[in-house]
Amino acid sequence: MLLRNLLILIIALSGVLAAQSPLTEPETNIPEGVVIDADAQPTDEKIQTRLESIFGELDGLKEVEVSVKYGIVTLKGSVPNGEAANEAVALTEHTKGVVYVRNQLEDSALISSRLQPAKEKAAKLGREFVRKLPLILIAAVAFALFWLLAKWFGMRENWFRKWGMHELSAKLLARTGKLVIIALGILIVLEILDATAVAGAVLGVAGVAGIALGFAFRNIVENYLAGILLGLRNPFNTGDAISVEDYSGKVVRLTSRDTVLMTPDGNHIRLPNSLLMTSPLTNFSRNALRRFEFAIGVSVELDLNSVRELGLSALQEVKGILTDPAPLIVIEELGDSTVNMRFFAWIDQRESDYLKTKSEAIRRVKVAFDDNDVEMPEPIYRVVMKRDSAPSKEPANRPVIESTPSADEEQDTAVDKTIDKQLQEELSQDDEANLLAAKS
Repeated sequence: MLLRNLLILIIALSGVLAAQSPLTEPETNIPEGVVIDADAQPTDEKIQTRLESIFGELDGLKEVEVSVKYGIVTLKGSVPNGEAANEAVALTEHTKGVVYVRNQLEDSALISSRLQPAKEKAAKLGREFVRKLPLILIAAVAFALFWLLAKWFGMRENWFRKWGMHELSAKLLARTGKLVIIALGILIVLEILDATAVAGAVLGVAGVAGIALGFAFRNIVENYLAGILLGLRNPFNTGDAISVEDYSGKVVRLTSRDTVLMTPDGNHIRLPNSLLMTSPLTNFSRNALRRFEFAIGVSVELDLNSVRELGLSALQEVKGILTDPAPLIVIEELGDSTVNMRFFAWIDQRESDYLKTKSEAIRRVKVAFDDNDVEMPEPIYRVVMKRDSAPSKEPANRPVIESTPSADEEQDTAVDKTIDKQLQEELSQDDEANLLAAKS
């Protein structure tokens, strides 16, 4: 099928070339208002002789046949291309005594005629190249020098790193400087070759191409630029615990496209850099001190001041809870069956684990309340019965859980290094570039 279609196409093109249809009449290089005199009183023979002598001196028009009758000139024969035919018609129209020009010229299908203009143009370009060869060599040397300078500058990332920039920012500045030097070299080369007009066309094409590529790779460019800004702003470091929208974990690395987190479950999450730039970000590690809170409901019949003092005493006994800032207990709400009290305490995350310390604080307060008969009632609902019913059976006594000596034992509240160890192992095994500084 493919060969048959190609054969049909070749036959059709051959037929078009063999037909040699008359040419249309575009513009020519003949100045307007020019009149070619054949004689003071031109006759048909003199007009024909004059045109034949002119055509005989012009390449591509030597085979044009001229016939004149009553001032009407008929041009026949074949010409290499449409430009030659238009020149012949224009010269004829500018000849004095010509009333009308009948154009019967045909486009030549000879390969030699077709290739002749290309040969002439190639020869002209060759002569022009030889004439400008010294300038071309100077331009080549200049461009080579600028190229070496740009390559040398592109390897000077350590300069920018000394200024406190991250790896991504340093690479970006080095590459930008490299491109600027190359562009300057190209402009100087074009100036040497007297081809500065080409620079405007190249810049226009580059601008249009840049806009098209920007739309096509918008997400990639957006994440790349966001990575640069994150590296400059430094909102977190490797190992920091952060939260973005519904995602939380410790930062493994920042790449040019995304940020890698390790969740408390040990899983990896890759978040686009643009998400971190446009969403609220919480960094739990930037400040070493962190506050936790929890609520407990007590009976409405108790002395709240005494309960608060008891709770503060229990919190102060927890290892890891700071005395400055001191723990705080506030009466948050008076409910239907309880008074809700909210407990606040601060820890130093460098020495104590957040979840462990919070868990131990809740346990200590619970033990203290139980030991001092502080009632923590369940929600009470009053049910009104509209008719008498048989008395219900007495509820069975709930089993009493006796306190064991372990209730007062001190629990572990040290920093949990499980995720930190996995994070360091991940960094040591993965060769992917990390654009963040390691957490000290």
